[in-house]
Amino acid sequence: MIRRRFILGGLFLLLFGLGWWVGRGGASSDLYANVDLFVEVLHKVEENYVNPVESEKLVNGAIKGMLRDLDPYSQFLDRKSFGELENFTHGSFGGVGIVVSVRDNFPTVISPIEGSPAWEAGLRSGDVIVKIEGQSTAGFTVEDAANKLRGPAGTHVTLSVRREGDPEEHDYAIDRRVIETRSVPYAFLADKGVGYLRLSSFSEKSGAEVRAAVARLGTEGAKSLVFDLRSNPGGVLEQAVDVAEQFVPNGSLVVDTRGRLHTQDKRYYASESHPNVTWPMVVLVDGGSASAAEIVAGALQDLDRALVVGHTSFGKGSVQSVYPLAQSGEALKLTTALYYTPSGRSIHRLAHAARDEDEAADDDTADSTAVAPPADSLPRPRFHTSGGRLVYGGGGITPDVTVLADSLPPLALRLEQRGLPFRFANRWVNTHPGVKLAAALGEQPWREFLAFARAESVAVDDRAAEQQRPRIEGAVRRELARRLAGDAAAARVGLESDPVFRRALDVLARTRTARDVFASAGLPAPRSAGAR
Repeated sequence: MIRRRFILGGLFLLLFGLGWWVGRGGASSDLYANVDLFVEVLHKVEENYVNPVESEKLVNGAIKGMLRDLDPYSQFLDRKSFGELENFTHGSFGGVGIVVSVRDNFPTVISPIEGSPAWEAGLRSGDVIVKIEGQSTAGFTVEDAANKLRGPAGTHVTLSVRREGDPEEHDYAIDRRVIETRSVPYAFLADKGVGYLRLSSFSEKSGAEVRAAVARLGTEGAKSLVFDLRSNPGGVLEQAVDVAEQFVPNGSLVVDTRGRLHTQDKRYYASESHPNVTWPMVVLVDGGSASAAEIVAGALQDLDRALVVGHTSFGKGSVQSVYPLAQSGEALKLTTALYYTPSGRSIHRLAHAARDEDEAADDDTADSTAVAPPADSLPRPRFHTSGGRLVYGGGGITPDVTVLADSLPPLALRLEQRGLPFRFANRWVNTHPGVKLAAALGEQPWREFLAFARAESVAVDDRAAEQQRPRIEGAVRRELARRLAGDAAAARVGLESDPVFRRALDVLARTRTARDVFASAGLPAPRSAGAR
């Protein structure tokens, strides 16, 4: 009874607070009437439903339903969800340090995080985790595996691993440590004088990681930059500002937020003392670039600092604030503002399907689960950059140069869907000690891969295989590179057949100064403009 009263009391406080926030202009009588209605329904369900029900389950379901009707991003976070959100935002957690997917009904190592306990223990990309602490992992989801692998630093976990080409299982006893996740998984010289920097997400260390990566690229000879924000779902708003301000003049407006409450109206200006404003830049975006990634791309585009290439971004332009709920370990994540790029455009797309999970959030954060945006059907508002170039609002960041990713031809697609390049690379590396990565696959591994695919019941026509060889061979070489030299090497191989990246290289090859990128892409050069 005491627990029930506590739950109901918490619900009343939440309902009252939301009601006051939404309708504090004089709708309190309606609010109280609706609260009375809710309590009556709750009581009827408790007393009369065919099966016994828990008050906490009913109340939590009611709260989630209430927030779902607001927008896809306002959520009630239970203790577990709130803890996972904080771990993601802070960029660290206790675990063994592996990226896991599910292949053939078992959790499989995609890659060990360099320097992690799993890396030091000798786990490899492609290892199949068949048991955790003696329990079979058959049928595990990614979340099931993560829950078993994560734990307090200093504790240990035993994994049983099956490796392609090795008939025996091997046990690994691994001590968990605090694992630091990286927003910049790799950055390298992709071509003569051209640096490539991949920013995969935003956390509390993103700005520092980008700053360090750019500095290192400079020492290695970079004089221009391809900044890859594709499939970046967003994260902490302040870190988006920290990233953007590294490339725009000091004092430039990066983004402003506008909400119902004046406390949500904020303007964020660049304050970097020595920004990199001389390197020519191309920013890559796609339908998975969302939220904080769009803040960065929008600021660099509006300030005429970079050419944006790729496909229209997701269009997540709202800010969520997280309010911990007193003494419960739970939290309320509520949309409290929209953000606007320096030209004044809101890129928020109004129609998005709700999802059950978000990628990241924190006080005053911008986050999203990034999926392909819906097709535009209405005229979009027009804005102008600081140099007078035309840009569009109302639905994501529209690239200056649109380049769509190539679709895989049929046979290459079937092979990728079955994960056969991944599995073959495991087998080849494990059965060919000392093998080196080459610029081409070579006839022997090519023939063996086709035989492997046929043995896996894939119909392989020799003519189709030869016609599609560059894409198929590239996939196999990519996975071989991952096992032999890590994710950065795999990314290098993947970029060889990436038309969006190749377009960026083509633009930068004819560019000497930061503002040359527009003329190099065949666009009118922006007028000279100062900070906004």
